[in-house]
Amino acid sequence: MTINCNGNLISLDQPKIMGILNITPDSFYDGGKYKDESSILNQVEKMLNDGATFIDVGAYSTRPGALEVDEAIELKRILPIVSLILQKFPKTILSIDTFRSKVAKECIGNGAAIINDISAGLQDDKMLPTVAKLNVPYIMMHMRGTPQNMQQHTDYDDILKEVLSFFSERLVAAKSLGIKDIIIDPGFGFAKNLEQNYELLKQMEIMNFVEHPILAGISRKSMIYKTLKTTADQALNGTTALHMVCLQKGANILRVHDVKEALECVKLYEQLNA
Repeated sequence: MTINCNGNLISLDQPKIMGILNITPDSFYDGGKYKDESSILNQVEKMLNDGATFIDVGAYSTRPGALEVDEAIELKRILPIVSLILQKFPKTILSIDTFRSKVAKECIGNGAAIINDISAGLQDDKMLPTVAKLNVPYIMMHMRGTPQNMQQHTDYDDILKEVLSFFSERLVAAKSLGIKDIIIDPGFGFAKNLEQNYELLKQMEIMNFVEHPILAGISRKSMIYKTLKTTADQALNGTTALHMVCLQKGANILRVHDVKEALECVKLYEQLNA
């Protein structure tokens, strides 16, 4: 349960926090919030001080129905931010949230350490060979379709069985190319309806059989705020409640908007299991 991030071996035996930095104008919760150097650096500094091990930077909104973004625009958005963050905070372990191999290659070349791909290599057939060549940790997520149409693809006979089958196939594809450090993400909210999200969470511990670290990304998502009949802005308490469930089900990384609260959850979980 260790991953090699730019020469640093990071153990995931104890759960770690990945802070989210969306530099998109239309992300579901924080879209447009971080649009200048000052606000970006302030947020990164806050997340690092609050205990984030990783910072996940995304320049393409993947919320349901989000507009497609041209590759050139994604690169124009993200490359200066990668350089900006690493110039100010050079020890930061940056994860790049992209499904495009060119974006992955350029960002890793500029000092980023991890690729976080919502499509597990299915949106760009050059992604897996690129990650293998770059020799970096790779987060593969379960999704059907694209962010634009994924909510039309929620017809599962057995969601857990089909998600596990998906990962079995994608892990074989990745390992056959020599990708070593692989993390799996069940993809809460991606091509899944409310009930399916909870069914997947309820049985998530079964995913431990693949013997790869698990990333859980549920922070402020609609599976929380729709259940509570509230909004993403008001979903922190619900997020924290489900983060504890994720940890109990075997999550090794929590991908979150609110680092301090997530780390408190990890500390309480560790005390509970001391």
